[in-house]
Amino acid sequence: MQTRQRPRRLWAKRLGVTASVFVSALGISALTTPANASTYDSCTVSGCSAARSANSIWQSDGYPGTRGWYDWPDGQCNFAGGTYYNNDGQLPAGDSFQEYDVYPRACGAHRDAYRIVVDLDTGEVWYSPDHYSDFYHL
Repeated sequence: MQTRQRPRRLWAKRLGVTASVFVSALGISALTTPANASTYDSCTVSGCSAARSANSIWQSDGYPGTRGWYDWPDGQCNFAGGTYYNNDGQLPAGDSFQEYDVYPRACGAHRDAYRIVVDLDTGEVWYSPDHYSDFYHL
């Protein structure tokens, strides 16, 4: 009987691990799409100045539409993230958006949570210090 129980236990363990991974992946996915995001008419939080400065540089580069690393002043790089889809509808509906990192770093380095999002239809720009949980109009 012990021989039969071992395969069942092993199968149950594998199923449990698989279920944990699946649930964990769903949890991570839920974190990246905040349900309680807020949009503010002005930017007065820490980081607004850096966001304005980054926006000025991205704007002078013509707001690149291709996702990837771009040369930045002082020999660093910054990342253009490509299309922002506005899936949660915090920003104006029907418009097209691009997202860009705020803080430069070495090319290929880990990205942080600070972004600017540019409305390509109106030219308006928002700063998100927390990876799209909140938006501050610049």
